[in-house]
Amino acid sequence: MIQLQGPGTPFQLLFNGEMPAEPSLPAAFRQIYPGDWHLPAVANRPYTYSNFAQGRDGRISYNEPNAFSGGEVTDFNAHDRWLMGLLRMRADAIMSGDATVNLETSHLWTADFICPYDGAAFNAQRQAEGFAPTPILVIVSLEGKLNFDGACFQQAEDHIILATTQRGAAYARGAQCKAKLDVLELGADGVDLQRLSALLYDDYGVRNLLCEGGARTFGAMLDAALIDEEFVTLCPNFIGRSNEKFRPSYCEGVAWLPGKAPYSQPYSLHRVGDFLFMRTHCCYQE
Repeated sequence: MIQLQGPGTPFQLLFNGEMPAEPSLPAAFRQIYPGDWHLPAVANRPYTYSNFAQGRDGRISYNEPNAFSGGEVTDFNAHDRWLMGLLRMRADAIMSGDATVNLETSHLWTADFICPYDGAAFNAQRQAEGFAPTPILVIVSLEGKLNFDGACFQQAEDHIILATTQRGAAYARGAQCKAKLDVLELGADGVDLQRLSALLYDDYGVRNLLCEGGARTFGAMLDAALIDEEFVTLCPNFIGRSNEKFRPSYCEGVAWLPGKAPYSQPYSLHRVGDFLFMRTHCCYQE
């Protein structure tokens, strides 16, 4: 039986619009995160879900030298980090942009890294559900210029896929690191995300893909109609933005027209204190 410590108190379920007949998560997980979480299969590509935290004004980063990550947005909220562990637990692969990887050089994209006190429980459940010991890390980069001394590149048992352009592939193919590194050339000037998604499914057996950003990677995935559902931690703090201080919003790099924009339908809403944890299904207009 899996023993979970949890983040201190259970999430309070405020709304649940998804009521499948059979539970998906074990009871110990549902006691902490009530309402369950099912991952359906889709044809010919991974089922893709995203995870972000945003301030009250929709900003996802203070973008300061020592406050770049979402951790500063949430003030390293324990429930947010536990939920990140849960989402990583069921990911065959985790996608991130190169800016995040280069700035968070000590980070490892695993459940036990983000939530170490329940890491053993997440890993045990991951094994029970038939996942590989660690997710593949998929890095999207136009230039291929990564800090290959970062911690994620130094794990010999890990697998990293660099999805990049012709120039990025030329730069990165000579890189030396301990992790297994596959460099995929997927376009002349941009990364073909539809092709990447198909390759992850067909060649790497990725059925569940977690997108952790950043804002441009998420925006491009949303624009390609590749995000199936989103998890968003809605934080109580305002972050702001000025001409002198750029703070990225939840989605950057794309701008849709009325009648063409993606939209989301609520699946569930949880609350802990002043924080809200929203899960939605993403929909696309022709």
